[in-house]
Amino acid sequence: MTFSVEGKRVTVAGAARSGIAAAALLAERGASVTLSEVRPSVPDAGPLEKLAAQGVTLEFGGHLAETFASADLVVLSPGVPADHPVVEGARARGVPVIGEVELASRWLRGRLIAITGTKGKSTTTELTGRMLEAAGFKVSVGGNIGAPLSAQVSSSTPDTLHVVETSSFQLEQIDTFHPWIAVMLNFSPDHLDRHPSVEAYAAAKARIFENQQPDDWAVVNADDPSVLAMAQRTRATRRLFGRRSSPDEGTAVDGGWIVDRRDARAARLVPVEAIHLLGPHLVDDVMAAATVGAIAGAAPAAMTAAVESFGGLEHAMELVAEIGGVRFVNDSKATNVEAAQRSIESFESGLVPIIGGHFKGGDLRLLRAPLAARAKAVVAIGEARPLVKEALSGAVAVHEAASLEAAVRTAFELAKPAGVVLLAPACASFDMFRDYAERGRAFKGEVARLARGE
Repeated sequence: MTFSVEGKRVTVAGAARSGIAAAALLAERGASVTLSEVRPSVPDAGPLEKLAAQGVTLEFGGHLAETFASADLVVLSPGVPADHPVVEGARARGVPVIGEVELASRWLRGRLIAITGTKGKSTTTELTGRMLEAAGFKVSVGGNIGAPLSAQVSSSTPDTLHVVETSSFQLEQIDTFHPWIAVMLNFSPDHLDRHPSVEAYAAAKARIFENQQPDDWAVVNADDPSVLAMAQRTRATRRLFGRRSSPDEGTAVDGGWIVDRRDARAARLVPVEAIHLLGPHLVDDVMAAATVGAIAGAAPAAMTAAVESFGGLEHAMELVAEIGGVRFVNDSKATNVEAAQRSIESFESGLVPIIGGHFKGGDLRLLRAPLAARAKAVVAIGEARPLVKEALSGAVAVHEAASLEAAVRTAFELAKPAGVVLLAPACASFDMFRDYAERGRAFKGEVARLARGE
């Protein structure tokens, strides 16, 4: 039966880009839509004016219980907690509650390639899209990055491949969401300021496999025991990739090549020397993307061309500048402990990481050993400064800075004459910035000021 919202009252919670896209899609499909937002206003009112012209009712300054309880359907943006009291109240009245990716997926005509994991989702999603485009497929990339899935529905055709980054916040509210290829990159504790436990976070991530069938594919990191455990119950055909475990069947690194091993044969996909990304852990992301490409039938030459031209994403191990022999690297997307650890382990010595922000949970003490082996010092910022100092003192010298400007300048002095200043916060940005991107841009701005001698 075709899903329809014609004539139904639908409340969309959250007026960020996913909520705005969902509200527009629902209005196009004939729903009576209310967009509810806790903030009194948003920075860019342009999209809201378009929604109002479509007949969408805008409610700002708080979620009203009646707006949710009287709806025929509630659609949540990823930023709205599923256990918000007004959402729980709607559920208690029997109102269905779904997420934005679930809504959009019900109207897609093309196949879904969904990518999740604690670290590397954006890089893998972007690179997968580039590989498939280079191979001649019709591709639409987005989800948690780029265009929300709801914004892709109108252009979706049966031959479209929708490459979608999916977060735990999106996956926890799915119902029928069904990827043809589901990719699980890695898993470590994260978002414990939102999920009640590590187990709940893992359960949300694992839902990516929930609706798959035997003719679907589960692309799984063989180097990560947690990921292997999550994929045990999938009905999809599993395809492993592993840089360290080097699976006999799956994607591995052999003789300087990423290879596809099947039936005791190894087909060369991408030469490792084609990868121009900082950090060995990013090879894992390339391997995952290449695994998807091989399943879809992309030619190795097309995948290699995409990798060679890919310099990485902004705020993900981004080489910003070199000043007086000191390199500056922006990994503002390293918003959890595991991601920061991978960033730190990408360098050998002379490292001065900037760590801190709004702590989301995890164990900062896991950074002690890698820092002791390669860091000259750490500069702590934000709300988490006391936590960083408590966790790392004794393993490495910890300096505190009251602002990012002060942190960059302190780290620069400590890293001289030939070290690396690395922004690898291990924390969210919300105490000081709107998001990780604003934090990353601020970091680059401070580096530019240093370069100018200001």
